[in-house]
Amino acid sequence: MDILSATFIGSFPEHKLAPGDGLPEFAFIGRSNVGKSSLINMLVERKGLAHTSNVPGKTQHLNFYQINEEWYLVDLPGYGYARVPKKLRQKWQGMIRSYLLERPALVCVFVLIDSNIPPQANDLNFINWLGEHGVPFIVIFTKTDRK
Repeated sequence: MDILSATFIGSFPEHKLAPGDGLPEFAFIGRSNVGKSSLINMLVERKGLAHTSNVPGKTQHLNFYQINEEWYLVDLPGYGYARVPKKLRQKWQGMIRSYLLERPALVCVFVLIDSNIPPQANDLNFINWLGEHGVPFIVIFTKTDRK
């Protein structure tokens, strides 16, 4: 599939505020700084569409990108370490959980894992959680260009 257009729709603190037009949604999630936003930029061939940062915890909401006016890529906050208060991380966990379990248009979750290190406990726990809750997922290994 060719990506002909990619538009940032918005950043939403909860899924009920995000577009509800029924277009299919594909979500990206993984540990902080695993490369979620970088992968989105690479896929759409637009550097800077999804904001990247070396600071863990930069993505704090559900960031929706409409692709070809036909479907959405959703950039979720990273799990694991972030330079934010614990209460804020817990709020993100609730937002992510509610999105993954309640969003009817969600087709698949892409779980990004850094290929340069063994999968971490929080990666494995999250994958198990998705399986236990029947959320379809695919694992993508990132940073394969680095050693």
